[in-house]
Amino acid sequence: MITSAVKAPQNSPAAQAALDESITAWALAARAGDADAVERFVRALHRDVLRYVSHLCADPQAADDLAQDTFLRALGSLHRFEGRSSARSWLLSIARRAVIDSYRHAAARPRLSDLPDWQLAAERTQPRDLPGFDDGVVLLDLLASLPAERREAFVLTQLAGLPYAEAAEASNCPVGTVRSRVARARATLVDLLEEQPTAEPATTAA
Repeated sequence: MITSAVKAPQNSPAAQAALDESITAWALAARAGDADAVERFVRALHRDVLRYVSHLCADPQAADDLAQDTFLRALGSLHRFEGRSSARSWLLSIARRAVIDSYRHAAARPRLSDLPDWQLAAERTQPRDLPGFDDGVVLLDLLASLPAERREAFVLTQLAGLPYAEAAEASNCPVGTVRSRVARARATLVDLLEEQPTAEPATTAA
């Protein structure tokens, strides 16, 4: 159900915390030169980063490049990562800066044409042929109607599964602001979901 995606993250807090602990351990091992840990770290967070930058950027063609740029920046900065926050929130804060830098770079050159909406790239990152895929696409469409700041807060906490404190760190704002944005985003999405047309039951000829 789409509504369940609006109301709660996909992973339980305990499962997410355990995963984040493992990812942070891999990041620290990667900092020490463990090549296998580097691969595990990148593999574990690649989808989250790609989905996050897809939600933030306005150019679906740039999502892959932004994800790659994020990991290049992160791997180049691993020597400064001390594990004081989770590696996931640390990496997503780098992803956010990569998107901001891309906006600044784009603003410095003429824009030749309008670009497709960001959600097209986000849809490309979703696994197809899985139960609930159509619901996921509908949710992405509805997310597009939210103000950017509320959408970011919702994606970080409800889709990426970050705790509110780490989402606040990643988005550079107070925890209370994140909570408010998520609550407003969730309320708006629930209202929009209730407005979605239901499929008409199939009829058979007598």
